[in-house]
Amino acid sequence: MNHVLWLIPALPLAGFLALVVGGRVLGEPRSGWLATAAVGGSFAVVAATFIDMLSKDAEARTLHQTLFTWIPAGNFKVSMGFLADPLSITMCLFITGVGTLIHLYSIGYMHGDEKFPKFFTYLNLFVFSMLMLVLGDNLLLTFLGWEGVGACSYFLIAFWHTDPANASAGKKAFVTNRVGDWGFMVGTFLMWTAVGSINYLDIANAAHTGDIVGVTATALVVLFLVAATGKSAQIPLFVWLPDAMAGPTPVSALIHAATMVTSGIYLLVRLSPVLHVASPWALTLIAWVGAITALTAATIAISQTDIKKVLAYSTVSQLGFLFIAVGTGNYVAAIFHMVTHAFFKALMFLGSGSVILGMGHEQDMRRYGNLRKYMPITAGTFIIGWLAIAGVPPFSGFWSKDEILAGAWGQGTLSGKLLWAVALVTALLTAFYMSRQVFLTFFGPEKWRAAETHGEVHADELAEGETVEADAHAADHGHDDHGDDHHGSHLTPDHTPKESPWTMTLPLVALAGLAMVGGVINLPFTHSTKLLEQWLEPVIGTHELGVEGPNLIALAVVATLVAVGGIALAVLVYVRRMFDADKIELDVFAKGWYIDSSIAKFMGGPGRKAFDAITWFDKTIIDGAVNGVAGIISSSSGELSRTQTGRVRNYAIGIASGAIVVLVYVIVRMSS
Repeated sequence: MNHVLWLIPALPLAGFLALVVGGRVLGEPRSGWLATAAVGGSFAVVAATFIDMLSKDAEARTLHQTLFTWIPAGNFKVSMGFLADPLSITMCLFITGVGTLIHLYSIGYMHGDEKFPKFFTYLNLFVFSMLMLVLGDNLLLTFLGWEGVGACSYFLIAFWHTDPANASAGKKAFVTNRVGDWGFMVGTFLMWTAVGSINYLDIANAAHTGDIVGVTATALVVLFLVAATGKSAQIPLFVWLPDAMAGPTPVSALIHAATMVTSGIYLLVRLSPVLHVASPWALTLIAWVGAITALTAATIAISQTDIKKVLAYSTVSQLGFLFIAVGTGNYVAAIFHMVTHAFFKALMFLGSGSVILGMGHEQDMRRYGNLRKYMPITAGTFIIGWLAIAGVPPFSGFWSKDEILAGAWGQGTLSGKLLWAVALVTALLTAFYMSRQVFLTFFGPEKWRAAETHGEVHADELAEGETVEADAHAADHGHDDHGDDHHGSHLTPDHTPKESPWTMTLPLVALAGLAMVGGVINLPFTHSTKLLEQWLEPVIGTHELGVEGPNLIALAVVATLVAVGGIALAVLVYVRRMFDADKIELDVFAKGWYIDSSIAKFMGGPGRKAFDAITWFDKTIIDGAVNGVAGIISSSSGELSRTQTGRVRNYAIGIASGAIVVLVYVIVRMSS
């Protein structure tokens, strides 16, 4: 299968190019079907490659295809090559598999949009960039895909750019990720200095043979952590991800579940040989960045009222779990939870889009209620996703999250125990706020029925006198059949929700099935049931959890009780109404701990002044020095040019004068 590796990214690229040339001619829905077929074809090639690898011995499951030498510059050589091993193929499987389902869903979701072909053009380019990121055999190719994903995220998040909020969200994502890009670039330069290569196989070999010393490895880990913090939305660079909800819902699903946010985790796991050489505190730093992010985002999600914002902060929190896994050296658990998260989070985002359509583009959950009656497929599949992310056995999220918790506890250190405790509290909050979302959306009274005007409704769970204001952005984008919050709410008291078309519900059913049974790929009972661990072992090795037997069962029981406890607490608050929700949904949570506003204030104050100072120094001192030297040389050359008269007698006088000077010098030297 080595000779067909190039087809994996080539098919989405071909779809992109075809849509660039003929997208308008194809129109709706043919352009959508073409884009879906391109990604589906890529998935078929990945699946065939996966099956071919399974038939080989573990040590033979690495395919390296070099297409050509891209950059030959002395000792610095960068090839255009693909590295297909169990890690990259696992990534490709859910990127293309989930990506195909999202493309299919988008055909129904984007129906009627005047920019329908352009949307699928961007989607295909997005998938191509992500595949280049994970298949590239060196850091530079990965960075190429890394930047491609970033550029596409800007196009897609700001897809409805005529709305200032959407345009601002796109720019915010683009600018914030540039901070992470700095870490990636400097890390790449340092890697070349230390190893003499940026090829992943060479890097792994250098780490295993001790050619990368501990200090250098630690610096590399910190730099690539900065990169991962940006792309995978960890504190303090997570602020772009919730705002990314401004884009169409399929974009949210693609970014949050199958592509962009997984990039940072993939990079760290790919560089796991370097992580092993680094100082232990560097890995501890990774784990605690994840733990703090997970807990912070979970508290923020408690008070969100936008159905997509809840899922956005949930994504940030779940990515924190992945960082905990990487920081504790449990790379298999990180990939395991990444895969299951792709299943249930894509399911829930697409389910939220179905709800938004059914509710006339309303995204405030406080105006929902009893939607299971009108949208049974959406409700049933969404509930499966809820149980998976809450960590209820036997759904997929239980198995992957439990392995992360067990890995943290098994560290046997105080830091490990504290990480486990923070992760456990976060799991409790996750079960609570996701249950809140389900209860407000699919159960209880039909709150939109209480609407007194088009833009205002009194919800019975709100404090007396409090009202919910509908979105004021009602600008016409040329499509009335779908949309997100930029369209404004179309709710009226006589509104009747309806189920989404089959192009949207079929992906929901498929993802729901995966969310239910996805845990079977790495069951913790025996080594023979840890299929994912066996599959990834040639690349990242194995990790002993440090707990086994009764202790492992006890930890699983505790995790289950926490999940059930979070759901029970949500029942008491939002179903039984035995507790006041306002005492839980604190304003500081709703405002995101003021992190975003604080960053904005700093950047508009001291940050802006510092930038202006740097700009002045660059323009006045640096440019002044360069321009000054150029001016001196220019004036000096002008004066010297005067000596070039073109007259032979002048040149003869110059030669004679020089000869006299030399002669005098020789006579003086001989006489002394």
